[in-house]
Amino acid sequence: MKFDRLRLTGFKSFVDPVDLDILPGMTGVVGPNGCGKSNLLEALRWVMGETSYKSMRGSGMEDVIFSGTNARPARNHAEVVLMLDNAARQATAEFNDSDNIEVVRRIERDAGSAYRINGRDVRARDVQLMFADASTGSRSNSLVKQGQIGEIINAKPEARRRILEEAAGITGLHSRRHEAELRLNSAERNLEKLEETITNLETQLRQLKRQARQASRYKNISGQIREVEALSLHLRWQQAVNAVAACESELVDARKAVSEAGLASAQASTAQSEAQASLPELRDSEAAAAAALRRLTLEQESLDGEAKRAEEMIARLKSQIETVLQDVKRETQTLADAEAQLTRLAEEEAEIRASISDDEQAAEAEAAAELESAMAALSASEAAYDAANRAAAEYQARKQALDNTLAQNAQRREKLLAEQKQAENSRSDVEHAISADFDVAARRSELQELESQNNAAAQALSAAEKAYREAREAQSAAAEPAREARAALERLVGEREALARLFAQHDETDYAALVDDVTVTHGYETALGAALGDDLEASSDMDAPAAWAKLGAEALAQNLPNGVENLAAYVAGSPLLTRALSQVGLVARHEGAKLQSALLPGQKLVSPEGDLWRWDGYSHKAEAPTGAAKRLAQRARLEDLQDEISAAETALTAALQAQEDARSAVETASAAQDNAREEARHAQSAVAEAQKSMAEAESAMAAQNEKLKALDGSLKRIAADLDELSDSDKTANGDLQHLGGQEELVQAVEATRGTMESARLTHGEKRGALDGLKSRREARDARIQRLADDGQQWSERKQAAGNHIEALAERQAASEEELSGYQHVPDNLAERRAKLADLLVEAEATRQKAADALAQAETKLGDADVRVRETQAATAEARETQVRLEATLEANQQRLQENAQRVREALQIEPEQALAVSGHDPEKPFPEAEAMESKLEKLRRERENLGGVNLRAGDEADELQEQIDTMTAEHEELSAAINKLRHGIGQLNREGRQRLLAAFETVNGHFKRLFTQLFGGGSAELTLTESDDPLQAGLEILAHPPGKKPQVMSLLSGGEQALTATALIFAVFLTNPSPICVLDEVDAPLDDANVERFCNLVKEIADETGTRFLVITHHALTMARMDRLFGVTMQERGVSQLLSVDLTTAEQFAESGHDKNADKDNLEIKSIG
Repeated sequence: MKFDRLRLTGFKSFVDPVDLDILPGMTGVVGPNGCGKSNLLEALRWVMGETSYKSMRGSGMEDVIFSGTNARPARNHAEVVLMLDNAARQATAEFNDSDNIEVVRRIERDAGSAYRINGRDVRARDVQLMFADASTGSRSNSLVKQGQIGEIINAKPEARRRILEEAAGITGLHSRRHEAELRLNSAERNLEKLEETITNLETQLRQLKRQARQASRYKNISGQIREVEALSLHLRWQQAVNAVAACESELVDARKAVSEAGLASAQASTAQSEAQASLPELRDSEAAAAAALRRLTLEQESLDGEAKRAEEMIARLKSQIETVLQDVKRETQTLADAEAQLTRLAEEEAEIRASISDDEQAAEAEAAAELESAMAALSASEAAYDAANRAAAEYQARKQALDNTLAQNAQRREKLLAEQKQAENSRSDVEHAISADFDVAARRSELQELESQNNAAAQALSAAEKAYREAREAQSAAAEPAREARAALERLVGEREALARLFAQHDETDYAALVDDVTVTHGYETALGAALGDDLEASSDMDAPAAWAKLGAEALAQNLPNGVENLAAYVAGSPLLTRALSQVGLVARHEGAKLQSALLPGQKLVSPEGDLWRWDGYSHKAEAPTGAAKRLAQRARLEDLQDEISAAETALTAALQAQEDARSAVETASAAQDNAREEARHAQSAVAEAQKSMAEAESAMAAQNEKLKALDGSLKRIAADLDELSDSDKTANGDLQHLGGQEELVQAVEATRGTMESARLTHGEKRGALDGLKSRREARDARIQRLADDGQQWSERKQAAGNHIEALAERQAASEEELSGYQHVPDNLAERRAKLADLLVEAEATRQKAADALAQAETKLGDADVRVRETQAATAEARETQVRLEATLEANQQRLQENAQRVREALQIEPEQALAVSGHDPEKPFPEAEAMESKLEKLRRERENLGGVNLRAGDEADELQEQIDTMTAEHEELSAAINKLRHGIGQLNREGRQRLLAAFETVNGHFKRLFTQLFGGGSAELTLTESDDPLQAGLEILAHPPGKKPQVMSLLSGGEQALTATALIFAVFLTNPSPICVLDEVDAPLDDANVERFCNLVKEIADETGTRFLVITHHALTMARMDRLFGVTMQERGVSQLLSVDLTTAEQFAESGHDKNADKDNLEIKSIG
């Protein structure tokens, strides 16, 4: 799969559509810093499924959308399209039928990202897996971003293992294993939940079966409760009927007494009316006299109030006049103060204005002109000093640069001579080492023997794993019978406990039922229940409400029809049932109807299934068994349960033993598997060591030859560098001779400095003089303004004081006039009060006389009232008795209706029918209502002792059993899926280990060769550390640059680290070539010689693997080695554009000798987008 083209629209700074052709060979991307070159790499990573916005250098994923500039608005979406060539059919199966694949990622604000492959919507995971299977991806080591070299250097060994995984091509394998592990964990959790649910449902099923048994007894007790309740309600209703009749008779007598009391009350009312007729006139006379007295009293009180108010007004007016006089005095003083202050302010302002002269204004203008002249002189002197200083600095910098060049050339020559000597010595050592003999044949023979042992160990491991799986399957198979045996035992024990509790509840009643004393042959419980029914619930105690007398122990003389078997043959226990059972025959279901006509009075026939035929013609078919029948069956079941429980315990013990044997077999198989795996690992390690040893021996000879070639190249390069240094020294010495002397420049700087300092001093003096004159003028003007403001304030105070004095004078005059009017009021009021006192004495005597006459009349009326009240009380008492009886009658009638309604609600019948429902003989005496209530309460209590009864328990139990069966099938399917997932994960791990170990050896070989090639010598190797499992191990790099000791990467120099990391990345390429490689300024820390080696290596790998390289660089040497160049520019601020130059075509034109200007258009310089 090949990468053909990358199209960007609205992505970061690429607002306009741009196409980047990714062609075979090496493509360079150049441009100034900040123009958007790295955005191309980020666009490639983004379309390949990158999900981290931090990796996109943003605060959110929407930051990849063009955010706008001053000239262009922001966009609402961004889109990147990657065109792939799938002619080799290396894509995933879903898209492998197309020659070309188009991968599109689009993001919209507030809507998120969307992926499409060939127009079809896909998940991000699908895109990531497709690229991972192609040995690339958004986080692949083939996309080397800025700083990634440092990340590889500083990464922990375990983190570096990802590079090796990419070389092995197991990146996608890791993703699939992770997904399988997630599904396995989810399936195991679901299995645990399912097992827990099944256990809970089985517990519910046992409860429902117990509830179904309780529901049958509940129905029998409910029937008895209905009969007793019907009789109790009938008694209550009859009592209410009798109470209504008695109350109606008493009400007739009470109404007669009310009529007699009403006549006496009328006579007393007549006498009361005559006495009351004389009262109004007397009351009017007494009221008139009292009103006259009250009027005179009120007039006297009014005069007292007027006198008091006059005295208070006189005092208030005097106080008011005194206050006004004090206010006038205060305002007069304020007026005098204001006049004094105004005089003082006017005098001070006159003095200040008199001090102003015309000379001050002239002096200020003259100082300003002198300051301007000093400023011009200062500027000219500063310009002269800057020019002289700049000339001296340029001379010094040029001389320093030439001196530095000569010194650096001397150091460089010394270093090159040392390198030349070291290279010559190394070449002698290599020539001597080439003659050594490497025993490769012996190592190969040893490797073949170890591989045979490894194959044998692998076969043994496979056999052990198969035995272990079979043991696990046997263990799983043994677990099911044990679980079923345990469940069966628990079910039987639970049933036994439920029956025991049920019988314990029956034992708590006051009287023991006869059914508990009876023993019935198994299978005939239903027949006995049909024959005697609820009669079996009666007791043998005669004090019980229902009891069997000893009369029942005597058999009757009459016989059953011929050929009919007596039911008593299957019943034993109590002799009280002898008479009843002697008249019950046992027949088959199809014979009962035929023999019914031959029955004598009191006889009945039953079938084992529960059918009944009675002598009087009554019959009923078998339905639900009666409570007594169930109780008999339950007791028989309780006896059988003990034997079943013993058998279940024996079966459980055998199943547990089989399970334990299977577990022991699993442990033995597991230990054997572990031993076989350890032996296989040792054999595999031995093979790996032998392969490593042989590879080292083979590569040693190749390394020595390569090293010899590298040393020859180094000696040539050193000789060329020495010649270049000699030419540089000649040029620098010639430049120094042409520089001339420095004394004249120094003298010019000193002279201009003195002039500049003198001008600065003069400028400062003139500036100080002008500032002093301005400060004095501004202070004087500010004082005059403050005096004017103060004068305005005192004038306003003076005006306010004068106005206030005039208002106070008016208030004083008004108060004195009002005071003179109140001076004579107290004397006039005293004369009027004396006259009013005489009139009060006369009015009091008149009122007393009228009151005495009224009192005599009211006494007479009071006697009449007493008689009326007495007669009315008698009448009221009679009426109360009538009303009470009417209320009692109404209450009794209400109670009668309530009892009738209670009968209707409880029994759904009319009250007259309750007696028939109860089954009581009307000719016999009725029991006490309290006794019936007690019996009813006892039956209800017995029913309540059953607890909450679920009448649908049987149906619910069937539904629950069906649900349990469904879940059990799901459990088996889920267990099989889990085993399949575990097997798949194990297979993925084995495949990953094999591919990783194979890739490690290949990458290590390539790394050693590339390291020596990039460094021109030295050696390096990769090692697995921290774990014996390759999938968990770390990757450590040991480097041995030429002339240095072996050491880890973190101790190398910056350039050595970059070369070492580059060698590792390219080693991965050679092992598992990626369709594309992006190098973002990888050559930045390298010098020219290393850049040349780097470019040679990139060219070699591109030709060998077909990988298409996209190199972002600032280095001129790297640019020159590219097949084509793309230039990223930002002519418009914030907007990137792409230009392309095909250097291969340019070189062809240059070699053919074409005129540069004539063929300018054929160089394919074009703007992209």
